[in-house]
Amino acid sequence: MQTISFSHLLYLLPPLGFVAFFYYLWVGEKTEIAMATLRMSVQLIIIGYVLTSLFSTNSLWLLALLVAIMIAVASLIARRNIRAQNFKTYLLFLVCIAVGGTLNLALVLGVVLELENPLDPRYVIPLAGMIYANAMNAISLCAERYEKEREHQSMEKARAIAFKASMIPQINSFLAVGFVSLPGMMTGQILSGIDPLIAVRYQIVVMAMILSSGAMSTILYFLFQTRMEK
Repeated sequence: MQTISFSHLLYLLPPLGFVAFFYYLWVGEKTEIAMATLRMSVQLIIIGYVLTSLFSTNSLWLLALLVAIMIAVASLIARRNIRAQNFKTYLLFLVCIAVGGTLNLALVLGVVLELENPLDPRYVIPLAGMIYANAMNAISLCAERYEKEREHQSMEKARAIAFKASMIPQINSFLAVGFVSLPGMMTGQILSGIDPLIAVRYQIVVMAMILSSGAMSTILYFLFQTRMEK
């Protein structure tokens, strides 16, 4: 695969600056895009060094620590768009993301892929990242929408609207994949020389686990949230 030099990454700044300008102009946030870009870059560089060390040592404690950090940070980010910023809400998000995501991760690693070592970091980390990030987005969307709909809708109606809204990105991806888009994992495998038909199988696994993990996390959220309201 073609190596990208660090200097060539700077060519991505003009379109990001264009977006940041209109984000400031229309939303009023001066630094959010810049800070998000900086944080993204720093975090990816750090995780690059961490993964290099992890892949060379196969340390189980470091693997477990990384997965735990993924879940903890995903839960913190998912909570940021709702009014209830307390520990109880954070714990609710943490449990939902951990359970919904980990069940799907265990199924894929332990059964679907038929790995000799299901705890191989080269499989665990990329798949866990996709699963927990998607669960984070789904539960964030549903919680924010549910909170707003609950102001003037019954619990059942608000739940239905919020659940459907949280599933729109995943369902749209299912409908568009192949004809409109080639998702990231499949594209990466093709660029690295993998047979497209093998890449397709992996992408089917990824798409299914992404929808399932996100939906299961939101279902758990609603089961706990609606029970607390009764």
